[in-house]
Amino acid sequence: MELWSWLTTALLLLLLLVQLSDTAKFYAKITLYCALCFSVSIVAAAVCLLRHGGRTVENMSVISWFVRTFKYVYGLRFDVKGHQKLMVSHPCVIISNHQSILDMMGLMEILPERCVQIAKRELLFMGPVGLIMYLGGVFFINRQRSQTAMTVMAEVGERMAKENLKVWIYPEGTRNDNGDLLPFKKGAFYLAVQAQVPIIPVVYSSFSSFYHPKTKRFTSGTIKVEVLDAIPTCGLTIDDIPELMDTCHQAMRTTFFRISKIPQENGATTSPCTQPAQ
Repeated sequence: MELWSWLTTALLLLLLLVQLSDTAKFYAKITLYCALCFSVSIVAAAVCLLRHGGRTVENMSVISWFVRTFKYVYGLRFDVKGHQKLMVSHPCVIISNHQSILDMMGLMEILPERCVQIAKRELLFMGPVGLIMYLGGVFFINRQRSQTAMTVMAEVGERMAKENLKVWIYPEGTRNDNGDLLPFKKGAFYLAVQAQVPIIPVVYSSFSSFYHPKTKRFTSGTIKVEVLDAIPTCGLTIDDIPELMDTCHQAMRTTFFRISKIPQENGATTSPCTQPAQ
């Protein structure tokens, strides 16, 4: 009985702290988000194994269904424009801006059929989260070993055509919440040119109005999502990649400022610097 009394008291104090402190609310919601990811991964993995027996892109529809429920817990709404542009029957490379750990909700909200992601290899070892990513057909790359990463990307290019896959990549290469887009890495563009498939840019508005780690703000809000027109790569070569990167970066950056209602003149310089292949 004494143990339960202590637990009840601790819970009541935690609830009171959450009500009074924005910082406590922020960390409580982040903790809940991580707990949801781990617990849902376990359940989703069981469903995927029962339905499909192992690793396959078909499992992404199961994963997507589970993750789309997260927005109701956090009071988030997605206002999507141009979703039909992702509903293509051929392989393509989808690129989007990368802001926070919440990006997974945005990705799963509009994930098209037969679409997999490319992720850093470290995520494979995150227990049930790594397991569900593996079962969903995610390609893992070791960013510390460029030769290994290039081998994986070459394999992805071959499988895109063979298995009619769409591949989703964050070309910034890392999360970024500075109110602008980072310079793009070359990996996604090499892949698209190598496979001769179009690139479809997807832009998410800034999360800063409801999610801001530095000020410990995490409230409800609306995320605007805009799918841009496909950019063809047919006939392009490696020599065309810098211009292709610049075209995509400028289009996405302009859209990001517009849907986030951020004046573009307050952003960083317009031309992106090319980075090593991801």
